[in-house]
Amino acid sequence: MKLLLKNAQIVNVFTDRLETANVLIDGEKIIGVGEYNDTDADIVRDLSGKIICPGFIDGHIHVESTMLTPPELARVCLPCGTTAIVADPHEIANVCGFSGIVYMLEASEDLPLSVYIMLPSCVPSTPFDETGAVMEAEELRVLYSHPRVLGLGEMMNYPGVLADDPKVMQKISEAHELGKLVNGHAPLLGGRGLDKYIAAGISDDHECSTIDEAVERISKGQHVMIRQGTAAKNLEALLPLFDEPWSRRCILVTDDRHPADLISEGHIDNIIRSAVKAGKSPLTAIRMASLQTAEYFGLKSVGAVAPGYRADLLVLDDLETVKVCDVYCGGRLAVSEGKVIDFKKPEIRSDIRKTVRNSFYLDELSPADFYIESEGSRCRLIKITPGQLLTDEWIAEIDFNRANGIDIKRDILKLAVIERHLNTGHKGIGFISGIGMKKGAIASSVSHDAHNLIVIGTNDEDMAAAANRIRAMGGGNVVVSEGKIIAEMPLPEAGLMSDLSAAEIAAQNEEVRMAVHKLGASAEIEPFMNMAFLSLPVIPSLKMTTLGLVDVNRQRLVSLFEK
Repeated sequence: MKLLLKNAQIVNVFTDRLETANVLIDGEKIIGVGEYNDTDADIVRDLSGKIICPGFIDGHIHVESTMLTPPELARVCLPCGTTAIVADPHEIANVCGFSGIVYMLEASEDLPLSVYIMLPSCVPSTPFDETGAVMEAEELRVLYSHPRVLGLGEMMNYPGVLADDPKVMQKISEAHELGKLVNGHAPLLGGRGLDKYIAAGISDDHECSTIDEAVERISKGQHVMIRQGTAAKNLEALLPLFDEPWSRRCILVTDDRHPADLISEGHIDNIIRSAVKAGKSPLTAIRMASLQTAEYFGLKSVGAVAPGYRADLLVLDDLETVKVCDVYCGGRLAVSEGKVIDFKKPEIRSDIRKTVRNSFYLDELSPADFYIESEGSRCRLIKITPGQLLTDEWIAEIDFNRANGIDIKRDILKLAVIERHLNTGHKGIGFISGIGMKKGAIASSVSHDAHNLIVIGTNDEDMAAAANRIRAMGGGNVVVSEGKIIAEMPLPEAGLMSDLSAAEIAAQNEEVRMAVHKLGASAEIEPFMNMAFLSLPVIPSLKMTTLGLVDVNRQRLVSLFEK
């Protein structure tokens, strides 16, 4: 049956202009934009006063970081105007390996939200990570034939690229031989190092935190992904990229965004809205979020309101607030007046589900497991940078005779990362500054990218209690004070995602977040998201893994004690 959407203004992403026209749809495809009338269609909708634009595409997201399963993420993102996402499932791959990727493919099959996959390039991300699986080129090769697999995900192991590591280079070369893209991830890399990284065939990056960094990458041929997530908020610094000549090489992404933020603020629509509020053109922002993303990833006939294009369309009230009324996915109404039209959840094979639901192997912990044996008073601390995933190294004098080095007045808290996949007993313990908690402890099974158990606390007793609660739940986030659990969010799907509805998990997300702030955590940070990246040894400059502290810039383990 043919559908006619008439009397609306159309966002033309080829010309950056608003045009008045009617849109004729047949099945999944737009077959005409222009002077069509009621007799040309079986169904007619009058959209006088409305605006039609292409659906938004998130060019880089980790579904697992939303803590929602793909169907629940679809229920949240569709009303925001997102009709497609490009997901890198390296979080679940680090926990469950090949089965984790199969889970994400099966859980996203036949959703109204189109879910494309970039295969994880770094499982683990570096030799300092202890993961539940190791994925080499041979395992990835068999997955490229899947129609929704677009390429190789973010190459975080940039030291491996610069050193011509054979295994790293094999993954990149095999992706290129199949005509696939390779995503980048190389924060602060510039000059000759960046040249070599790009020359290896890595064509984009989402880690730019300054305009100079972004301009260098665009000038050297890369595409820049402007990221606005929960912890990493780069939009303000990169606003000049919405202007010429830069905008044509940029796309919009969220990377890692918590469910409470998705529900309260939005998704890609929130980035567009924020850019417009800052004085940027909504037409440019919509183009960056649709056509440019589709063209970059080679999605043919996607991302525009034009004949022959897939009918992924949004009906907006206006271009300033980007309020989405209706959403069409492949010509079918998926959202009507802001409400999602119900759809069937995909089925997942029982063996895959069993693997994903049983991912926690760790003995019970005691306060003694968090004790640090002093080897001096000068210690390396990880210092958080608000609004960024980057951290600094701070050398501080530590008094181990009081609270085993914890100094709440100086905002020096204890940090531990404990292996949870194979029960090796390995753990890294040190200190963190920038969280601001005055009492209690927080723990999580979400710690990028190996997703081992991570704990921050003001005392060893609460740290042990928090860690053991995560173990008992099979994964999640928890807040403990004076030995009592005051908030928790179970994440039984690989210790990364919830099996609850989006509304329920968002409420839990907000509850644990507020609980940490009540313990004194800084209002400038999102404690669980910031904590999750303290163990990722590919983002400068100092990180903690199960093997101890890692100097990311030099890619080597360093002692807690500075002598």
